[in-house]
Amino acid sequence: MAQVLEFKLPDLGEGLTEAEIVRWLVEVGDVVAIDQPVVEVETAKAMVEVPCPYGGVVTARFGEEGTELPVGAPLITVAVGEKPAAGTGGTGTEGSGNVLVGYGTSEAPARRRRVRQERPMSGASATGGQSGAGAANGRAAATAAPVNAQATGPAAAVDGQPGGPATEDGPVPVISPLVRRLARQNGLDLRELTGSGPDGLILRADVEYALRVAGQGATAAPAAEPHPRVPQAPSPAPAPGSPAAAVPAEIRTPLKGIRGAVADKLARSRREIPDATCWVDADATELMRARTAMNAAGGPKISLLALLARVCTAALARFPELNSTVDAEAREVVRFGHVHLGFAAQTDRGLVVPVVRDAHARDAESLTAEFARLTEAGRTGTLTPGELTGGTFTLNNYGVFGVDGSTPIINHPEAAMLGVGRIVPKPWVHEGELAVRQVVQLSLTFDHRVCDGGVAGGFLRYVADCVEQPAVLLRTL
Repeated sequence: MAQVLEFKLPDLGEGLTEAEIVRWLVEVGDVVAIDQPVVEVETAKAMVEVPCPYGGVVTARFGEEGTELPVGAPLITVAVGEKPAAGTGGTGTEGSGNVLVGYGTSEAPARRRRVRQERPMSGASATGGQSGAGAANGRAAATAAPVNAQATGPAAAVDGQPGGPATEDGPVPVISPLVRRLARQNGLDLRELTGSGPDGLILRADVEYALRVAGQGATAAPAAEPHPRVPQAPSPAPAPGSPAAAVPAEIRTPLKGIRGAVADKLARSRREIPDATCWVDADATELMRARTAMNAAGGPKISLLALLARVCTAALARFPELNSTVDAEAREVVRFGHVHLGFAAQTDRGLVVPVVRDAHARDAESLTAEFARLTEAGRTGTLTPGELTGGTFTLNNYGVFGVDGSTPIINHPEAAMLGVGRIVPKPWVHEGELAVRQVVQLSLTFDHRVCDGGVAGGFLRYVADCVEQPAVLLRTL
């Protein structure tokens, strides 16, 4: 007899408490495989596909596209068939055995007979349903009524747990479906890992470390292609003088999703961080020539942003005070031994700051590739929460907007941000004579609690020296 299991919106990690349903990937009546993505949701950090840990038939969906659900609210119910007895064959379904925070599978009592089965491969996402990117149906309570629900009884638990029975080897505690997807996309068996979290909980860092050890690199699996959006048809222009042509008194736009998260972080930064800014003009002519020579030598092209990032990591090695954060409760400055470099990127969904992990250990070629990957993921809205958090220093290239200078707001809880303006030909005194050179304005906004002006000025001066004379970097290679 089939049992109906309820799959709730899991804890996606990074302190997220709610998510908006963007697109359903399955319909009621569809057969889903274990770990198959069933819904695309947008959190305050990213847009992600949520996999279901059960295999079976979808009996109900909870929430319309555009609805916001809190963590722990029901997403779908799945009718799961009983496992076949040993030697009888059959096609029973089971849970994935991978435990997500807040629910998940558990050990079955000894009285239950368990037969190990081969877990099916994750199926492709269904394409039913239209995009709900533009819908706004308000918030839904955790007990919202199912959408398109079939006549089924209340969701039943297996052995008193919502996740069903565990496999023979026991469940694998995983912090979020994003971590599980990363492992699956890279062919990594989570059962071979020892989690560094509480009670052996497997974190994203554990998976990334295992992939590096296996020689697969620190870069996460390529993000999935975005789902197509349904374009909105433009409204016909009202005739001049008609009532419809009147300008509205006001337009209200909710601060939610990415925009809301950015607003909260910027406001917190201004409230808590006593920031100061210093800046300097630098002659970038030699840096531009060096890049041209590097790209002419063959191989992958090196981006200017990658060279500036290399300069940043070298400067932070000399002035580590700026690669830190302030623990206000403990009244301590926490200095990091690694550089996770964030870079500001403007997208259709708003400002995002993807993070390049261990930027200090990467060369210009590796930095170029990672910047390109994260930029594309930001453009398509497929950045994961882990790729948007954990930065220790931010590089802000606002020169792409055609401006020379800025006093940016520090990306809380970091302690500093380097801003780079546009590089343009300007009159410059070079070797005692007036010449036209490629000039850039560099600015450093820093938390005055972590250092004084001498350290900030020394950092910025070193960055300018590397821009003007790239050979200075040879000392750190």
